[in-house]
Amino acid sequence: MFKLEKRPSPSKPWILATPILAVILTMIAGGLMFAALGKNPFEAIRIIFWDPLFSQQFAAYSRPQLLVKAGPLILIAIGLSLGFRAGIWNIGAEGQYIMGAIAGASFGLTFYPTESVWVFPGMVIAGALGGWAWAMIPAILKTHFRTNEILVSLLLVYVAEKFLASAAVGFLRNPEGSGFPGSRQLNRIEAFSNPELIANTGMHWGVLLAFISVIAAYILLNKHLVGYQIKLAGQAPRAARFAGVNPTRLILLCMGVSGILAGLAGVFEVTGPAGQISIDFNVGYGFTAIIVAFLGRLHPVGILLAGLLMALTYIGGELAQLMLGIPASAIQAFQGMLLFFLLALDVLSNYRIRMRKEGVA
Repeated sequence: MFKLEKRPSPSKPWILATPILAVILTMIAGGLMFAALGKNPFEAIRIIFWDPLFSQQFAAYSRPQLLVKAGPLILIAIGLSLGFRAGIWNIGAEGQYIMGAIAGASFGLTFYPTESVWVFPGMVIAGALGGWAWAMIPAILKTHFRTNEILVSLLLVYVAEKFLASAAVGFLRNPEGSGFPGSRQLNRIEAFSNPELIANTGMHWGVLLAFISVIAAYILLNKHLVGYQIKLAGQAPRAARFAGVNPTRLILLCMGVSGILAGLAGVFEVTGPAGQISIDFNVGYGFTAIIVAFLGRLHPVGILLAGLLMALTYIGGELAQLMLGIPASAIQAFQGMLLFFLLALDVLSNYRIRMRKEGVA
C-alpha cells in the first residue's frame, strides 16, 4: 500500500527531527525491554536520564562524571565525523584509542620515577602518535592496495586488544604489583597524572581538548578549503575529483586526524580516570563514539550535545545496574537502540512515504 519515493534533496526538518525522535523511540523501546526483564520501565528511564543530574542522592558524584565520560566520546567522535563526512569509514577508533594509551603510558613509565614536568607533555605527544600510527595502517592499505578500510580498521581493534593484554601482563606490568596484571597507577604519580583543572567538575585536560576540538572542527568545516573538500568528497565524489581534490591525501588526512584524536583520548584516560593500563582498560569508547557522531549529525555542535547525552546514559546505566539490578548487556542494548532508530528514521530524510496507486504493482 505504501512506497518510498526519493526526495530531490534531503529534508532539513527531518534531519533536525530524527535525533530527537530517535531518543524518544529509544526510551519507549528501552522501557519495553526493561519491563520484559521484570523491572519498572518508568523508574529505569528516570534513573538513567534524571537522577544523575537532579537527584540529591547521586548528583554530587554524577555531575562531574558527565564531563569525564563525555570527554573521550566527543574527542573520538569529532575525528570520526571528518572521515565519515568524506565517505571514509574508520570503524577502528577503539584500537587507536588503545594504542594511544599504550604509547603514552610506555613513554611515561620509561622515565619512572622521574618528576620532570616534561614527562606528561611527552606522554600526550606519544599517545597522539600511537593513535596516528595505528590509523595509518588501514589508510595506507586503502590508498596503495585498495583494501576496505572498514574491515581493516575493525580487525585491527582485536589486534590492539591482544597488544593491550600483552602490555598489562608483560612489558608494562607493575613490578611491585605482586604479580597482578596492570601497570603502575599513573594517576598517582604527579608527573604522569591528568588531574582535575577545576575541583569537583570533572574538567581535565582531555575534556578541555574535546571542547577545543569541537571549535576547531566547526571552523575547519565552515571556514577552510580543506573542510569544503571534505564535504564535497562525501556529497559528490565525482565532482570532488573534477575540482582537483586529491583522494589519497584526503584519506591520509582524515584517518590521521581521527587516529590522533582517538590516541589523545586514550592517553588522557589512562593518565586520568582509568589510571593504569589493564586488561579491561578499553570500555568501548571508540565504538560508542560512532553512535555519538551520527546522533550529532556529524556536526561539531551536535556531537558535543550527543556526547553529553551518551555520557548521561553511561552514568545512568551504571546507576540502573546498581539500583535495579538491570544487566550491563541490557544497558548496552539500550545505547545501541539510539543508533538503530537514528539510522531507521534517517531514511525519511532522503525518502518520503507515498500511497501506491490502485492497479500499480
